[in-house]
Amino acid sequence: MVKKKLAHFAENLTFKHLIQDSRPDFNNEFDLKGKWNTGFFQADHPLTLELGCGKGEYTVNLALLNPARNFIGIDIKGARLWRGCKMVQEMKLDNVAFIRTRIDYIEYFFGENEVDEIWITFPDPQPQSNRKRKRLTSPLFLNRYKRFLKPGGIIHLKTDNMGLYNFTRFIIEEEKHQLLFSSDDIYSMKEPHEATTIQTFYEEKFRKEGIPIKYIEFSLNHES
Repeated sequence: MVKKKLAHFAENLTFKHLIQDSRPDFNNEFDLKGKWNTGFFQADHPLTLELGCGKGEYTVNLALLNPARNFIGIDIKGARLWRGCKMVQEMKLDNVAFIRTRIDYIEYFFGENEVDEIWITFPDPQPQSNRKRKRLTSPLFLNRYKRFLKPGGIIHLKTDNMGLYNFTRFIIEEEKHQLLFSSDDIYSMKEPHEATTIQTFYEEKFRKEGIPIKYIEFSLNHES
C-alpha cells in the first residue's frame, strides 16, 4: 500500500494539469493568478472551482457535461488527486486542472472576478462548535471567496450533514447573501435538479444508507 501511494505521488509530478503548491510563497505572486484562461487553459471560458474535490470525480464529470467551461478541483490530499489527474489524462480533457493546496490559501491562486462558480461537495462539517470557523461556508471562508468570485457568481453546497446545512442557511441570512435555492432532500423532488446529475463516491454511499442529501445554491453579498 505504501509503495503504491509513493508511486502515485511520483506520477503526480508528471501531470501537467496538476499544480502542487501546498505551502505557497505569499511574498511572490502566483504565476497564474488572474490568468488561468489565458495562461493555462488557452480558452476564455467561465471558470468553476470544486473545493475539497477528493478524487476529482465530480470535477471531471462537470467538465464532461460542460465542455465550454473550465474547471479546477482543489484538495490537499495528493493520493486522492492522483485518481482525478489520471482520469483527465486518459480522457484527454483540456478544460480541467487540479491544485494541491489547503482551501485556507485559495485567494493566493485566483484574481479579482476570475471565478464564476464554486462547488463545495461533502466537505468536513466540522461539527464541534469551536471549529465552526473552519467550515467552508463560514464567514471566514465566504470572505475569501468574495475576493475572486464574480458578483452574482453562484456557490453550490452538497452535504449529508444537517448541522452544516442549517449553519449555512443561517449564515446566508445573517450576512444578507442571496439564497437562490435549498432543499434538505434534493433527491425527493419531483422535478430533477442539476445537482442530482452527478454523484460522488460518498454521495452514493450516503444514499444507499438512506441519508438525505442536502443542497444549497446561493450568491454572495459583495457590498458587505
